[in-house]
Amino acid sequence: MDVWGGAYKRFMMVSGPETEPVSLAELKLHLRLDSGSFAENIDSTQSIAPGSHATTSGYGLTGTTVEILGYQTVVYLKAGENGMGGTVDVKVQESDDNSAWVDWTNGAFTQVTTANDHATYEKAYTGSKRYIRTVARILVAACDFGVDIVRLAPTTAEDALLNDLITTARERVEEITKRALITQTWDYCLPRWPDGDCIELPFGNLQSVESITYKDTDGTINTLPAGDYIIEPNGELIGRIVLVYGSSWPSAALYPANPITIRFACGWASALVVPKRIKTAIKMICADLYAMRGEPVVGQTVTEDKSVQRLLASMRLWEEF
Repeated sequence: MDVWGGAYKRFMMVSGPETEPVSLAELKLHLRLDSGSFAENIDSTQSIAPGSHATTSGYGLTGTTVEILGYQTVVYLKAGENGMGGTVDVKVQESDDNSAWVDWTNGAFTQVTTANDHATYEKAYTGSKRYIRTVARILVAACDFGVDIVRLAPTTAEDALLNDLITTARERVEEITKRALITQTWDYCLPRWPDGDCIELPFGNLQSVESITYKDTDGTINTLPAGDYIIEPNGELIGRIVLVYGSSWPSAALYPANPITIRFACGWASALVVPKRIKTAIKMICADLYAMRGEPVVGQTVTEDKSVQRLLASMRLWEEF
């Protein structure tokens, strides 16, 4: 996606969001859609396969990861027979990135012993991470058990359409608010260096600046040393690049077309921290699009909906680029 700003400035998307602020499951709940049967509305993953599991060193048995963001999720520990004196400890771990894992608070199941085996235990996951898994510790003797992760995940024939509507609605909200809602990487191209000591960056929620490069008249690409500037994220507002004391912008003559490129990442880091009013606006737009199916009601369009505009009014960035 390329976007032109004022005075020949140009924005080019390098990589779009990997997730959406509103999940398919959340939209279905908003639209009150399901597949019509209990069995079709859930799915189950064996995090730890049922069977006899040997003793471990610490929590040495690691279960399969399940993505649960936007789903209602329950974890089931199904205990069979423990070996003589054997014990089973199972706990739920959570992660934002499927890489760094921490124990979920209150995610430890009651220890299974020979006194309380042959039973099923459950925990509803109420955390806020994107991924969960289970880990187990088996001591003294081998024990029979398995762990399932069950999600409420209604599937309909319209899933592809609904996913498209979510993306369309998110892009519309980005247009209204002039924000990037979920982590995106952009190139911001400038025709010249600013007169002052700072450069403002669009879209809000500045996460990082990967590089600042400039092309001289010979076409040689140079990189501005990171030590020459500091990054001012400014929270949800417009971020800035500010020259350090004593530094100045390069004085070399610049290439005539898009000579300066700033590559930066912006947007909220995950759907969990996107403000609720933005999520509500996305769901309202989706509901309108789903109801109309390309046949707008006379005298009203999604873009004219006052409720959406009012929800987003306080989230809009007013700076011009």
